[in-house]
Amino acid sequence: MANQANRKQYSRILDEDFPRELTIGLRDERGEQQLVYEKVVWTIDKDTRGLRYGENPDQPAALYRLVNGNLTLGELSSIQPGRYLASEAELLQSGKHPGKINITDVDNALNILRYFTDSPAAVIVKHNNPCGAALDGSLETAYRKALMADRIAAFGGAVVVNRPLDPATAGAICESYCEVVAAPEFEAGVMELFAKKKNLRVMRIGNISRLQQYVGARVLDFKSLMDGGIVLQWSFMPKPILPEELKPAESEYKGHSYSVRRAPTAAEKQDMIFGWYLESGITSNSVIYVKDGVSVGIGTGEQDRVGVAEIARDKAYRKLEDRICWERHATPFALLENSSVKEAIRDEVRTLHGGLEGAVMVSDAFFPFRDGAEVGLKEGVSAIIQPGGSLRDFETIEAVNEYGATMVYTGQRSFRH
Repeated sequence: MANQANRKQYSRILDEDFPRELTIGLRDERGEQQLVYEKVVWTIDKDTRGLRYGENPDQPAALYRLVNGNLTLGELSSIQPGRYLASEAELLQSGKHPGKINITDVDNALNILRYFTDSPAAVIVKHNNPCGAALDGSLETAYRKALMADRIAAFGGAVVVNRPLDPATAGAICESYCEVVAAPEFEAGVMELFAKKKNLRVMRIGNISRLQQYVGARVLDFKSLMDGGIVLQWSFMPKPILPEELKPAESEYKGHSYSVRRAPTAAEKQDMIFGWYLESGITSNSVIYVKDGVSVGIGTGEQDRVGVAEIARDKAYRKLEDRICWERHATPFALLENSSVKEAIRDEVRTLHGGLEGAVMVSDAFFPFRDGAEVGLKEGVSAIIQPGGSLRDFETIEAVNEYGATMVYTGQRSFRH
């Protein structure tokens, strides 16, 4: 009975007493500016409610959309009202009302996808971090690549794409379990496929087709403290990077100059840009590896840079083991009973260095010492993109040259906590 009660808590909708309208006023010597929000609700089976619950089933929560106000502080202005994305998702299908994490997962996928509007792209997000992300000429292939980047973590996640969802991609999505699918539109026949997944939330967000307009758009970011205090900051915005700006890293130390000997190739530059923008949607400290427009290993939210580089590396190995096993035997690697086949897959993955040979290593902050970068370099990573700025940048440059790799600096830290 206790287990049954525990399960039921995830399907119930908490009563909440949040107001229908929320106004935030900011006053200084020039006067007052206001941001006006209204609560978002959905009608499902004649039941009009807002969010099911917050981060946990015993946390009441509410979602608000910005309906009025124009905020300018110094030289920065907030996004204008009415340009809705996740805060006005149209529910085409819903087994139950969305929860807070469903909305924030979709939002973070869109935060990443706004930089990838030139080609079909798919991002799968779980607990506000991407499990996999991929670009491709075909939306179905982009989704399958994103899924196989980390098929296990993607279980129960949110799938968000930047093109109208076609039946082939929808069919691929139906092969696995996910909580949410969001797209700018859905082609004929797609909703019939999704109808077989009665608890799947299907969200139409028309403005996904205009995501390019959200590059550079900022919002006021609120962080509440446990004593009721609030920290305000403008939302982070990675600066645009052009391929021609990706020059070999240079540094000086005690009167000596150091520089990376090899310039990045055109393919490495593409992956550097892809990885850097993907990095902006990942919890810090983080290190990730990308290759050919697909995430290979993602390390998130760690306290030390060497440790998170190792976690991302180890995940790349484990995920490749699972991918090979799944594609060849339709069985998760962890459940494969044939020990000799299992060891053969392990050996193959070791030979392939977890798929990291020729990959790009991305770090959201500088490497204090060379040991962090060497985690990837020892696996055959061919290029590194990072902010630079460490007193001992020269050590990392020396390591890159020793391994015949290349490295560039962005000059911008990309923390996200």
